[in-house]
Amino acid sequence: MNAKENNKDSTEPEDGRTEEPGAPPEDGAHETADPQNAVDENAEAAENPAAEEEADFDLEAQIEVFRGQIAEDPENCVHHYNLGEALHELGHHDAARETFHLALQYDHDKGFGAIIHFGLGSLYYHQLMRGASANVVLSSVGLHSAHSDKVNITEVNDSEYQLPIDEFEAAIRDLPLLKADEEIYEDISRNAPLNIANTYYKWGSDLIDKARQLNRYGGEIQDTRQAQKFLKKALKIDPNNSAAALLVNVSQKMLAQGWKTYDEYGFEAKDIPGTG
Repeated sequence: MNAKENNKDSTEPEDGRTEEPGAPPEDGAHETADPQNAVDENAEAAENPAAEEEADFDLEAQIEVFRGQIAEDPENCVHHYNLGEALHELGHHDAARETFHLALQYDHDKGFGAIIHFGLGSLYYHQLMRGASANVVLSSVGLHSAHSDKVNITEVNDSEYQLPIDEFEAAIRDLPLLKADEEIYEDISRNAPLNIANTYYKWGSDLIDKARQLNRYGGEIQDTRQAQKFLKKALKIDPNNSAAALLVNVSQKMLAQGWKTYDEYGFEAKDIPGTG
């Protein structure tokens, strides 16, 4: 999606044209505000597959346009960003990541750094959110053998959560230098912090799921304490994150009282004592 005409500063190529990157991908910008929107959009796409196929076709055509622009002006960061955005939309994540990094390389004055970092952060964020999601048992702490199939997180790779956070923080850092219209500026200002908060929430909730898995691995208390820190960071950024607030209470109860986990047959798998 191409941005509207710039009402801040803009770059002007030698031929006199003024160019801007497209707006941040709409799914990355708005996914965090209301998860139900994603459900509604998926349902709409399912009802109208022809429209979805047409959108895919248009993106493929746009990719060729952007590649042609890069061939003519290979050091223009805007063309690389637009190509990266289109590749991301089509699910070509590795190619999109490489293209976003090229855009950053050619963004010498960081005039488009905010939007490029936001695009890169959105790519990492979407990859993270496609992974196993935490499932919180609200009725009790532990004692959830009926839900054992959902307690499936056995490893939490810190870098997978830190990558989107770093990129969204870089987007916020570079906002004062952004050469794009006010709509893009406001979009990044609003959604980058929300995406950071949601990443911290997922990081914390995944650590709690890891602590409540069936196998005892020895780091349950440490992971639960770390989860609590991440959840509080999420709340500091977004006080309206009710899921994070709920999990803070759950983690406090886990640490104080301990918890037990049962296997699918109802036998106790592990017993983690509380810390008082």
